[in-house]
Amino acid sequence: MKFIEGTRAVTEGELQANNITRHHVTSFYSKQITKSGYYEQLRRVVEPSLEEFESPGSLDTSGEHANTVVPGLQHKYAQTGLLLVTNRCASYCRYCFRKRMVGKDSDEIAPDFAQVAQYIGRHPEMTNVLLSGGDPFVLSTAKLNEIVDHLLPIAHLDSIRFGTKMVAYEPKRFEDSALSSLFQRIHQTGKTATIVTHFDHIGEISVDAERRIRSLRAQEVQFLNQSVLLAKVNDDPEILAATFARCHQIGVRPYYLFQGRPVKGASHFQVALRRGIEITRSINQRLSGIQKTFKYIMSHCTGKIEILDLGDDGRVYMRYHQNKAPEKIGKIFSRPYVENACWLDDLPEG
Repeated sequence: MKFIEGTRAVTEGELQANNITRHHVTSFYSKQITKSGYYEQLRRVVEPSLEEFESPGSLDTSGEHANTVVPGLQHKYAQTGLLLVTNRCASYCRYCFRKRMVGKDSDEIAPDFAQVAQYIGRHPEMTNVLLSGGDPFVLSTAKLNEIVDHLLPIAHLDSIRFGTKMVAYEPKRFEDSALSSLFQRIHQTGKTATIVTHFDHIGEISVDAERRIRSLRAQEVQFLNQSVLLAKVNDDPEILAATFARCHQIGVRPYYLFQGRPVKGASHFQVALRRGIEITRSINQRLSGIQKTFKYIMSHCTGKIEILDLGDDGRVYMRYHQNKAPEKIGKIFSRPYVENACWLDDLPEG
């Protein structure tokens, strides 16, 4: 098998034991990163590395199993349902936090959307659903329509989101004219259609991606972007500031900058919290007020934690952006900083 560091003979058993996802990338993305001028950084997004064999961690860093309420549907936060609709992606990110299921046979994908809709219908506090996986846009538009058929009649849903990296990996997917009808159906029921793109680096924002985004925005589709802070890929404030500024320019609101998760086979992508805070501060120094719409987030099993600062007192200050317990949302807390800590669990309580 070809790795960034060179070719190595490996058995299927070794790959499975170390949770090494197979190498799979679209020809579009391969060409885009080659001509982007950032090949050495962006190749790490999709090309296997021998570091994956030495990366310890968990396969469920956010407690997804514990929050699954019916097969394929997670209900961790009151207002949001997370619906896993596929186990496939157009390309496989090496830092994927769902390596346990993406590209493999999995029983975590929703088998019965009627059952999902019944659960949502019984929970009026749930106002939005995020279609994820895998990447929902690897599915046919007909399949997406079938899924949406079950969601549109639910009156208390006001938003349907689609989490995707397909805009970076294969923007041609969004040339499908049937997608316009899908988004129009969502709008006609009074709901908002939102695409959450996944641009980690300005080198991923192709001319084709911009064209498709502008076209869909003209059809009232809203766009947000999430990025992951990745060692040796984008752990550079100039790169991330340029990425967020470019997103803002084409009508995609920077939404989350995620702290890399301690995923087995991917934890080598993590950046120390001290460095992450320095990068975030430096990004904000480079952006105008209207471009600073992102939050630096740790998606922990206890909730989405906004990482605020490392104080002069040697403590990391954080705030719950989301939590299963409503009374904890917005609550600021701190922990003593430990050098090279990358995750909440690396910081001692007290």
